[in-house]
Amino acid sequence: MDPQREMPKKTNTEHLIANRREGIGVCGWILVSLSFLLVLMTFPISIWACIKVIREYERAVVFRLGRILSKKAKGPGLILILPCTDTFIKVDLRTVTCSIPPQEILTKDAVTTQVDGVVYYRTHSAVSAVANATDVHSATFLLAQTTLRNVLGTQSLAQLLSGREEIAHNIQAILDSVTEQWGIKVARVEIKDVRIPVAMQRAMAAEAEAAQEARAKIVAAEGEMNASKALKQASMVMAESPAGLQLRYLQTLTTLAEKNNSTIVFPLPINMFESFGQKNRGG
Repeated sequence: MDPQREMPKKTNTEHLIANRREGIGVCGWILVSLSFLLVLMTFPISIWACIKVIREYERAVVFRLGRILSKKAKGPGLILILPCTDTFIKVDLRTVTCSIPPQEILTKDAVTTQVDGVVYYRTHSAVSAVANATDVHSATFLLAQTTLRNVLGTQSLAQLLSGREEIAHNIQAILDSVTEQWGIKVARVEIKDVRIPVAMQRAMAAEAEAAQEARAKIVAAEGEMNASKALKQASMVMAESPAGLQLRYLQTLTTLAEKNNSTIVFPLPINMFESFGQKNRGG
C-alpha cells in the first residue's frame, strides 16, 4: 500500500484522539482536585476503589471527565483510577476467531456457489478500537462477510477452486486497510469450503473422467507405436542372423514347458518347412 495514502489516515485518527484530549478547563481541574482530596481523606479505604488490575493480555483506556486521558492505553499491571472523575474500558488484545457463515455467491461465469471462511484478527491499538468504533468485533465481522462476497464475485469457478490462497491474501489486504483505523490487525484469512450444485459436480466429474480416458487412450497408442518399432528392429536383426531365429524358437518352447498345462509341443526343425516349401514350388 502507498505510504502517502496511509499517512492521512493515521493523522486523522491522532487528530480525533487529540481533540478528545484537549484541556478539561477550570471546572474540570476543580473536580479532579476534589476527587484527589477525597481519596486522601478516605485513605487507605479509598485505595481499594482506586487501584485496578489489568491482565497481561488486556489494556485499559482511561477517560477523565469523558475525555481520553492518554494516547496510549494503560497496562498491564496496576493502574490508578480517581473516583467520580475517571472511568475505564478494558480491551482484550488476544487473537479473535471470526467464522464467516456460508455465503451464496454468483461467480464471474454465472455459477452459484456457497463459500464460508475464517478470519483471525487482534486489536493492536486499544485507544483506536474504543474511540473510532462502537463495536469493532461486529464491524469486522460484517466487513469480512461483505468483502468475501465482493471479491469472490469477480472470480470464475476455476479460479475459486484453484486459487484459494491468493484470494484469501487479497481479502486479508482489503480488510487490513479498512480496519487499520479501528485499531484492528487482520492476521489471516482462510476459505474453508466451497460448495457447488450437485448437477455441476456431476458435470465436472464426467468431464474429468472423459479427460482421463482420453489420456489413457493416448498412452496406449504410444505404447503400441513403441512396441511396433521394437518389433520392426527385432525382425531386422533376426533377418540378418538366421541362428537367432532358431534360438528364439527354442526359448519359446522353454517358456511353454515351464507352465503346468496339457499342451503337447512337437518341435520341428525350421529347415523341414523350408524343404517343403521348395518341393511345392518345384511341383
